Amino acid sequence: MARIIATTALAFSLLSLGSAQAEDRPTLQIVWPAAGSVIELGTDPEKAIGVIVRSNFTLLPAGECDGVGQCGHVHMKIDPAGDTCNIPGKPYNSMNSDFSGDLIRARFGHCPDAAGKHVIGVLLADDHHKPILVDGKPVTALVTVTTK
Repeated sequence: MARIIATTALAFSLLSLGSAQAEDRPTLQIVWPAAGSVIELGTDPEKAIGVIVRSNFTLLPAGECDGVGQCGHVHMKIDPAGDTCNIPGKPYNSMNSDFSGDLIRARFGHCPDAAGKHVIGVLLADDHHKPILVDGKPVTALVTVTTK
C-alpha cells in the first residue's frame, strides 16, 4: 500500500514539473474564423488577422494571474505540425498575452506562403507558459482556413 502511494505521489510530482494541472475540466475553442472559411489577409506587414477564442479560463497576459485558479493565456501556432510560421526565435506565432482576453493576432506574414490553406492551432497555458492538461493531454483547438 505504501509503495502504491509513493509511486502515485512520484507520478504526480513528475507531471507537475512538465505541465500545469487544472482542477476543473478546462475548455478552449476557436470561435472565429469558422472551419473552412476563406479569409482576407491583413494589409499590414505581418498580414495579420484576428482569431477569437473561448475558454472557461480567465485569459490574462502571462504572469498576471497572481495565483487565481482557472487562469492562463493562449499560445497560437499557424500550421502547428511544423515551425515554419513561427515568429523567428519563438516556439509560436502569437499569444494573447499581448492583449489578454479572447483575441489573438494570427501573423501569416511569418509563413513562407501567407496565402493558401492553413491550420490555426491554439493551446491553453498557465501563468508560466506550461500547457494545461486534461487526461494527460494539452487543451488545444484547431481550425483549417484558406487565406488570400
